[in-house]
Amino acid sequence: MKNNFRPSYYNFSIKHKIVLSILLLFGIQPSFSQEAEKFFNKKDLMLVGSYYYPEQWPESNWERDIKKMAELGFEFTHFGEFAWSTMEPEEGKYNFEWLDKAVALAEKNHLKVILCTPTPTPPVWLTEKHPDILMVNAEGRTIQHGARQQASWSSVRYRQYVDKIVTLLAKRYGNNNTICGWQIDNEPSHYGASFDYSENAQKAYRIWLAEKYKSIDNLNKVWGNTFWSQTYNNFEQIRIPNPKELVQQANPHAILDFKRFTADQAADFVILQKNILRKYIKPSQWVTTNLMPQYSAVDPLRMKELDFQTYTKYLAEGYDMGQGEQGFRMGSANSIGFSNDFFRPINGVSGVMELQPGQVNWGLFNPQTMPGAVRMWMYHVMAGGNKFVCNYRFRQPLSGGEQYHYGIMKTDGINVSRSGDEYVKVIKELKELRKWYKPEAIPDILNKRKTAILYNPDNRWEMEYQPQTNQWDYVEHVNRYYKALKSMGAPVDVIDESHDFSKYPFLIAPAYQLLDEQLVSRWKTYVENGGNLVLSCRTGQKDREAHLWEALFQKPILELIGAKEIYFDLLPTKLMAKVKMDETSFGWNNWGDVIEPQDVSTVWASYDDQFYKGKAAVLHRKLGRGTVTYIGPDTDDGQLEKEVLRKIFNKANVPTLALPEGVLVEYSNGFWYGFNYSSYDQEIPVPTNAKILIGQKLLKPAEVVIWKE
Repeated sequence: MKNNFRPSYYNFSIKHKIVLSILLLFGIQPSFSQEAEKFFNKKDLMLVGSYYYPEQWPESNWERDIKKMAELGFEFTHFGEFAWSTMEPEEGKYNFEWLDKAVALAEKNHLKVILCTPTPTPPVWLTEKHPDILMVNAEGRTIQHGARQQASWSSVRYRQYVDKIVTLLAKRYGNNNTICGWQIDNEPSHYGASFDYSENAQKAYRIWLAEKYKSIDNLNKVWGNTFWSQTYNNFEQIRIPNPKELVQQANPHAILDFKRFTADQAADFVILQKNILRKYIKPSQWVTTNLMPQYSAVDPLRMKELDFQTYTKYLAEGYDMGQGEQGFRMGSANSIGFSNDFFRPINGVSGVMELQPGQVNWGLFNPQTMPGAVRMWMYHVMAGGNKFVCNYRFRQPLSGGEQYHYGIMKTDGINVSRSGDEYVKVIKELKELRKWYKPEAIPDILNKRKTAILYNPDNRWEMEYQPQTNQWDYVEHVNRYYKALKSMGAPVDVIDESHDFSKYPFLIAPAYQLLDEQLVSRWKTYVENGGNLVLSCRTGQKDREAHLWEALFQKPILELIGAKEIYFDLLPTKLMAKVKMDETSFGWNNWGDVIEPQDVSTVWASYDDQFYKGKAAVLHRKLGRGTVTYIGPDTDDGQLEKEVLRKIFNKANVPTLALPEGVLVEYSNGFWYGFNYSSYDQEIPVPTNAKILIGQKLLKPAEVVIWKE
């Protein structure tokens, strides 16, 4: 049958971007959220829940387990994201009776339920009958049944089956008062396979390109296809750029478009299901999905049409070594914080759908968590303004792929695990904290320090493919600025360009490589009206399609920052060079922008060796009622960046904190929080007149103090 399919993602990715660009022209933030706050009661502070898989346990266990969950104080549970084969064991033969019983047991025990669409795990009958729905990895292997996320988001046939099962679930449970909300899919991704190279994706990619470029001549021009004789005669000749199929580097413009396409496909797959659900479910049930913060192939910003987004977080898994010799048991101090500050501003509301329950099974190595760490993480989630936190999972499985993954309960299903005790402790403490809640204005000092970090996934994708040095790491570069801000007690929102910059006294655009004149104009207006703008290395090197400017390098920002010209240097890993600021020397070797200043700017730091010794490394200028600062080097330890930011705050007469590494102070809903992620005892700067509600000023590792002022 001829395929006349025109994927709905075109409507989302192209039409919405046109509307968005018009709004951005006037500096207007579009509202994708349907007042997501309405789904939650602020007095609850944060709800606590746990995953449960009735289909994975004997029915004789269900009542005992769900009753125990309620007795421990959990307020909701989570069903169904991997249960397609139980819901539909054979094509067209549906079995929801088991799910009806589980939902009824939750209702009986006064638990709400987050119900999931089972689309990450197509049943084997479906993949055997229609192997064309499966994704293909870069090596050309079709990913088979046996794990999860093996289906192609671009498969028309798979979407038809998804439509059927999601519609049936929505009709059956869309008016059930026990269902509080819906999770679409689970961690939309292809995990280690990353990208789909199937024929489904190949066809959809060509359609996406045709809709974007309209003519093959336009595509050839944007992609620079005369280079290496890459010119195409029509869209049907184009294949997904696959490094495994090429003898040399793939076209970087094609790679950037493919990553945009993949993110659009993931978002469209999610929004497709959201639209089905909204046809049948009542307005009081919210719709979300859960995303992995560090997974760059899927972009949460493309999912603003959801009521809100949630994220999953695992910190102690052998990859995140944290601070100090015991940091591996707690993870980095800013891991949860950055996720909070990235997901919350998207729709104004966020939650944590999966939080590490203790020891896990899939890490580089899987250590026991530091006593208190799970409790600390829960309070860090709450301090970030999340509306709920959900534990993955209630019972540790006895079989299958996650046997060594902790649960709230021990393997006997009767006794609470060590880290489960920490959940129970927080649940009890929350009941007391809720008594102290009252609406309060955000303290003035926090409003004065409030900082936005500007993010666009295009920058990350482009630099990940063309790093220019083996030391470049975009995520670490951004984290250096984030970490410095949190050490000074600054509240942070990670925002995209749809936001109103004027709401923030300080705005940082780290390594903002792809931009246009319109954005530079918005930055200039922001500064002239009193904002303090910070730009870092690589900013403004290219236009939105990753072309270098036919002008001086980084030409669009030169006037803004007060520079005549910029060039950059990159050093070998073992050579540390020096930058001097205010008689203090700082080391760098990742990336260094060397700047020729104009008379309107002041040199705050200079390179102190190499052939460009004495040349500007950091520029600062006043413009209108505000300031612009350009930081040329990217350091390993972030100390230079931290001191430049501190100097900017000082120049603006905004007091800051000086917190030790691993110590955080946060504020949310009238409560102050102090966290010790370090490996040593730390004293938190709790004011003498504060009312301490939980903990004390002197914290051991993984301890928390909560107070009101």
